[in-house]
Amino acid sequence: MPLFNMHYDRPGPGVDPDTPRKKGFARFVEVLGRDLTSFWLAGLLAMLSAIPFLLGVWFSLVSHAVLPALLAGVLGGMIAAPQLCGLQDVILRSLRDEPGYWWTTYRRVWKRNAKAALLPGALGGLVLAMQIFTVYHLPAGQGAMILVALLVGLIFLTGLAQYVFAQIVLLELPFGVVLKNAVLMFLGYLPRTMLGVVWQLAYWGALLFFWPFSSVLLVITGTWLPAVLSLMAIYPLLDQNFHIEENVQKLREEQYKDS
Repeated sequence: MPLFNMHYDRPGPGVDPDTPRKKGFARFVEVLGRDLTSFWLAGLLAMLSAIPFLLGVWFSLVSHAVLPALLAGVLGGMIAAPQLCGLQDVILRSLRDEPGYWWTTYRRVWKRNAKAALLPGALGGLVLAMQIFTVYHLPAGQGAMILVALLVGLIFLTGLAQYVFAQIVLLELPFGVVLKNAVLMFLGYLPRTMLGVVWQLAYWGALLFFWPFSSVLLVITGTWLPAVLSLMAIYPLLDQNFHIEENVQKLREEQYKDS
């Protein structure tokens, strides 16, 4: 399992294992103070990788042609997905207080997860591109039911995506199993799921509402801030279902015995 492919002998920033773990806002401040640079760099790579998707969707909107949206969704999603996995991995390692230098780990994780990320990236990108195209071409003052359906679809897409990409970086499972797990966790832990979704939608909604003034904020917080907040909301569920902390501790003990 990819979760076990770690190198605890490599020097890097971390925390004392005996230090009690903070919660809520205090925990957010703690991980931010320790790993802000890693978050920002990984988020910058994820944001830059989304440019093909954004350009393709923009061209589709101004040309009123659906084909560019389809291509942008599939190809742009495939291009962006490995970097989204890289960002998720950086954040998840921070949340479990794993030491290490981010770039060394990031490159290894990117190579390991790039192939597995292509299919969910293509599907997610396609759905998102078609939602944007549909909203843009709705007649003014009409289509209220369609907007509600699109909002519900966006909530499901956002909620499932946070579980899908987290599983890709933590586990080696067929996509069908990953999607099934994501659906079960989405529905089984709805309050936590929706907290993660709200952070994502509130962040991107605020950026769009205040655009172009929010462009400065985008450079600073990029894609990492909503990802951190979202993963903080669902990390207890991931640990509960996949025993992340327990497996990491076992690995540490085995490596200490072998050293």
